[in-house]
Amino acid sequence: MSTPPEQVIFFDTTLRDGEQSPGCTMHHDEKVRFAHQLALLNVDVIEAGFPIASEGDFAAVNSIAHEVGRSGSSPRIAGLARCRREDIEAVARAVLPAVKNRIHVFIASSDLHLEVKLRISRQQALDQTGEMVALARTHSDDIEFSAEDATRSDPDFLTQLVTVAIQAGATTINLPDTVGYSTPEEYRAMFESIRQRVPAGDNIVWSTHCHDDLGLATINTMAGIQGGARQVEVSMHGIGERAGNAALEEVAAILAVRSDAYPYANQLDMKQIGATSKALDEIISFGPAPNKAVVGKNAFAHASGIHQHGMLANPKTYEIMTPSIFGVTANTIVLGKHSGRRALEHRLKELGFTLNREELDEVYVRFTALADRKKSIYDQDVAALVPQSLPA
Repeated sequence: MSTPPEQVIFFDTTLRDGEQSPGCTMHHDEKVRFAHQLALLNVDVIEAGFPIASEGDFAAVNSIAHEVGRSGSSPRIAGLARCRREDIEAVARAVLPAVKNRIHVFIASSDLHLEVKLRISRQQALDQTGEMVALARTHSDDIEFSAEDATRSDPDFLTQLVTVAIQAGATTINLPDTVGYSTPEEYRAMFESIRQRVPAGDNIVWSTHCHDDLGLATINTMAGIQGGARQVEVSMHGIGERAGNAALEEVAAILAVRSDAYPYANQLDMKQIGATSKALDEIISFGPAPNKAVVGKNAFAHASGIHQHGMLANPKTYEIMTPSIFGVTANTIVLGKHSGRRALEHRLKELGFTLNREELDEVYVRFTALADRKKSIYDQDVAALVPQSLPA
């Protein structure tokens, strides 16, 4: 009997890191609404916010914990806290109503951040980590610890810091590429090395959190999985600080389509990705780029005549996945100046026109002339190209 594939935990941070992106601020009701949609998507963990940041954020996290996290089958509801008593106690109160909750504690691990931002020594960072993770553990049995700027940290000190966090009660360890600096090879190697060097490293969940400053967030996340991480911290559309985070839909698609290379299971309801994308579009001030993988309006669109011909013959010629897998509605054939006769004939038939070869050639000449002048070709434009003498 074959061994079941290992599970990858989806930790969604759209409502925390994602909301920190300019133009992505959400009001209380919008955060709660989106959290309900994330529950339908069946993510494992919802990082609902940063409760100490404001009364409004505390209230939103608390409402999500109460409304979305009220059953054992609901996602785990998490809140973020610095290694400070007031932060941790705020998160503990905010997520308390959830049946399953998590306190996510972080502190910087790179010397640059320790010296310039926090102005503390390595020893002080170790002491704060041990004390605050232990405090968090008195409020919840699920504690995540993040070493901020892990990819630019001294490996020996990072190992020390993570070890202290585990000994104090952390159950998940996140090694984030906070500034999007790492390469896939480096990120994978970091996980492999730290997991081997940390006592009891096999008894906890290791997590990725990658930013997209160099356009590597998604592939770095996949490299982290190959290095032993079994939780991925992602956001819908990849929104987040600066260039954003690894995109949930991209990581999900890779796991679904390339299970040969990444043989890992997850519990996402893939058909809810389209609805989740649409919900985010309606809440924040901008949508995904048209060419955005999986959810962009052009992700499953074909404008080249060669591609359109292949698609009409067999979609597998140019599509490695179908939109329906992700609950996405696609406009597969887009007419324009690069379209061929086959695509035009297909659209004419959809509109009720059946033309012979000579008639099609005549309409095609008119069509190409129009397409050279007009960027967007609509159905009424196509219908108007057909001579009135031809029956519909």
